[in-house]
Amino acid sequence: PAAPPPPPGPPSARGSLSFHRAYLRSPLGLLRLGQLALGAAFWVTVAAHKYEGAAHFALFAAVLVWLLTLALFGLSLLGRWALVPWLGSRWLLTNLVHDLALGVGLYAAATGIMGYKAGRKSYCNLPGYSQHCLYGAYLSASVCGGIAACLYLFSGLYCLSRRCRDQRDII
Repeated sequence: PAAPPPPPGPPSARGSLSFHRAYLRSPLGLLRLGQLALGAAFWVTVAAHKYEGAAHFALFAAVLVWLLTLALFGLSLLGRWALVPWLGSRWLLTNLVHDLALGVGLYAAATGIMGYKAGRKSYCNLPGYSQHCLYGAYLSASVCGGIAACLYLFSGLYCLSRRCRDQRDII
């Protein structure tokens, strides 16, 4: 039997810009879209409401991870990871470290902070409470952060399984 064709690599670094459709349809591409949507929901929810104390760190962590995820998604979608010095040749490992260390770690911390803050504000969801209540916003952010952390765990495990099978590409 004939050997299977090699997986498609990134488009050439100097060619015209085009979408790497295989990445967009891959499990990692779909997980990245979910991570970007839930990450944006997390930090927009926190930023749109009055926040104080540890919520500043939660917002910083969410925005940092979201921006790095957006960069990874954009470079992967355009097939331009070879343009990134040192990391481009280790793109699968870069995605793996980003997902497990930054994505899971920072979103788990941010989720814990927002869950704690939601618990501290749970008294204000009583009927007849007339002051502005942040319970719903904190709880919503906590749920979005928890789901985002799970998506980062899934994408990290996907990258890890590809690495353990000696595959070097993200799709």
